[in-house]
Amino acid sequence: MNYTISKEFTPIIDAIEIHLVGKREAIALSLATFFAGGHLLLEDIPGVGKTTLAKHLSQVLGLAFGRIQFTSDMLPSDILGVNYYNSQKGEFIFKKGPIFTSFLLADEINRSMPKTQSALLQAMEEGVITMDSQAYKLQEPFFVIGTQNPHEEVGTFPLPTSQLDRFMSSFGIGYPDEESEREILKGNQRVMKAPSSSLLSLEQIEEYKNRASVVTLSDNLLDFIQEIIAFTRDSGLFEYGLSTRGAISLISMIKSWAMLQGRSYATADDVQMITPIISSHRLKFRDGITTQTRIYDEIFTKIHSDI
Repeated sequence: MNYTISKEFTPIIDAIEIHLVGKREAIALSLATFFAGGHLLLEDIPGVGKTTLAKHLSQVLGLAFGRIQFTSDMLPSDILGVNYYNSQKGEFIFKKGPIFTSFLLADEINRSMPKTQSALLQAMEEGVITMDSQAYKLQEPFFVIGTQNPHEEVGTFPLPTSQLDRFMSSFGIGYPDEESEREILKGNQRVMKAPSSSLLSLEQIEEYKNRASVVTLSDNLLDFIQEIIAFTRDSGLFEYGLSTRGAISLISMIKSWAMLQGRSYATADDVQMITPIISSHRLKFRDGITTQTRIYDEIFTKIHSDI
C-alpha cells in the first residue's frame, strides 16, 4: 500500500528507527494508534523488537514509562495495587500498582491467566480503575502496548474477546529485511545519534490528537466503511463480525493515519491500509486460519467501490 508520512512526523519516526532499524511502517502505525487514542497489541515471536519499539516510543513522546512482565502466577493486585492496613495510622491505604503510569508496556500479556488479563479492562476503556468501590483516575494520556507470543508456545493463555477488543490495532513487527539486518549485525553505529530527550510536549500531543479527531470522512467513504463492517457481520466467513467498538476504532485509526500523511481528509487507500490492522485480532475465520493478508483479500475482493 502506497503512503507518504508527512515531514512533520518523520523526525519522530527517524528517532525510533535508530533503535528499530527498517521498521518505519510499524513505528508509524504505532504512532497513529497513539494519536487515535487507542491501545496497541503487538503479536510476534520473541526477539524482533516489540519491547524496543515500546521503550523508545515512550521516550520520544516524553511519557512516563512502566512495564509489567506478565507471568502465570500474577494476580490482578499485582497490576492494579492493593489496599493494606496501616497500623500506625489506623486506616487502610491504597498502594498503587504499576498500572499508574502514562505509557504501559504489558509484556507477554498472554502468559498470565484470563483473570489477571482482565484487570486491564476498565483501565483501557475508561482510564480509571476501581478498588473496593473506590475509583482511581489514571494519568492522561494513558497508552497501553501489549505484547503477546504465538499461541503455540507452552504456557500461554488466549486473551478473552473482551480484552482483545480493547486494543484498537494489532500487528507484528516481523524479521528485518536483509539490508537492515546487515546493519544490525555490524553494530548499528547510528545509535550514537539517538535523541536523549522527548520530541513532543503534552501540548503538542493533545494538538495532534485533536487534529486526528477532526479529519473529514466523506459520505461516500462512510458508505464504504459501513459496507465493510456489514460484510464482517453478514458474510458468514467470521465467527463474529466487528463490534461497535471495533467500528469506532476503525474510524479513529483511519483519521489518525490520514493525519500522519498531512491530510485533513481520509481516502479509500487509508481504509484499505487500516482495516486489516484493526481487524486481525477481532475477526476469526470459521476455519481457524486468520491473517491480515487473508482479511484484506476476502474483504476487498468482494466489496467493490467507485471511491
